Amino acid sequence: MSQQPVAFLTRRETFSACHRLHSPQLSDAENLEVFGKCNNFHGHGHNYTVEITVRGPIDRRTGMVLNISELKEAIETVIMKRLDHKNLDKDVEYFANTPSTTENLAVYIWDNIRLQLKKPELLYEVKIHETPKNIISYRGPYPLNGIYNPINKRIAHDSCTNISSDSD
Repeated sequence: MSQQPVAFLTRRETFSACHRLHSPQLSDAENLEVFGKCNNFHGHGHNYTVEITVRGPIDRRTGMVLNISELKEAIETVIMKRLDHKNLDKDVEYFANTPSTTENLAVYIWDNIRLQLKKPELLYEVKIHETPKNIISYRGPYPLNGIYNPINKRIAHDSCTNISSDSD
């Protein structure tokens, strides 16, 4: 018996949102040190590109891993209706006490896309292009001795677009 082929299906969407990089767990001075100008009280915005990838066996009857319509509907519900043209910190309850970093945005999208899929185990990756040079990929929780890996301290740079990387 031959093995069933496995394929990756990716759907891309673009949305715009603003946010302020700020952690309620840090003092104002610490927030400024960690997030630099991205901690600006009035925030800043991005045109995000998100890629949602599912992975699974190709169904012998339909020839698909997942009906693209199901993925499109999940993206519409989770990203376009809840995040597009929103202030992430003020309009999305999840970010009321969670810093609206691109990493945390990927976790939010992952968790909520899974809730929309009939087979959530097919979700493979959420990839967010914050800028053309800064991209976050998330493939689900990472256990470290039974606990989740703590967020590493960030170092502020001169540009809001380089918080998630070492260089522009």
